[in-house]
Amino acid sequence: MNTITPFHVAIPVHNLDECRAFYRDVLECEEGRSSDHWVDFNLFGHQLVIHYKPKSNEELHANPVDGKQVPVPHYGVVLPWDTFQDFADKLQGRNMEFVIEPYIRFKGEVGEQATMFFLDPAGNALEFKAFKDMDQLFAK
Repeated sequence: MNTITPFHVAIPVHNLDECRAFYRDVLECEEGRSSDHWVDFNLFGHQLVIHYKPKSNEELHANPVDGKQVPVPHYGVVLPWDTFQDFADKLQGRNMEFVIEPYIRFKGEVGEQATMFFLDPAGNALEFKAFKDMDQLFAK
């Protein structure tokens, strides 16, 4: 099945204005509907909604993967290879502070992929990745 169906995800933010500016201005997501407590964004064709929630003192958890600490939970989007590279270059040019810098996993192997992690201003972990061959998205 090669048809991509847009997903919807809602994430909590304790600073609606700061996160609104981050998603709109830094990630360049088109803003959709909004209220005093939430804002819709177009995140590479998917609906992302930031919802106000009072700040939590919960610490970010991470699991080791490839010798790096992958934040849990996290969410993100699988992008086309060239789109990923353009997006990573743009973020690096804006001095994004990465949790995991853009890099290639499984280079030359089944499932070769580019990935990067960073946090939004509310501390939500985002992962963006791309597969050299999209048909290997679920390859073992």
